Amino acid sequence: MTREEIVLTLWQFARSFGWAIVAAISFAFAMGLAIKVFDLLSRDIDEWEEIKKGNWGVAMIFTAMILSVGLVLHKVI
Repeated sequence: MTREEIVLTLWQFARSFGWAIVAAISFAFAMGLAIKVFDLLSRDIDEWEEIKKGNWGVAMIFTAMILSVGLVLHKVI
């Protein structure tokens, strides 16, 4: 390999790593925002307390919401 090819390969690796960092931060922010919005929309229910009590229905709704936001973010990022 020539010096230029090595530099180009390292540059592409750094770019890929940078995008992975951006994607992880974006995903964490969006997931936190989605959970906060979901919590605000369902004011009558304390979801976290219900999950602690073992309420599988609330846990499944939370899981579905997290997976759906994850799928949307996957397509965007």
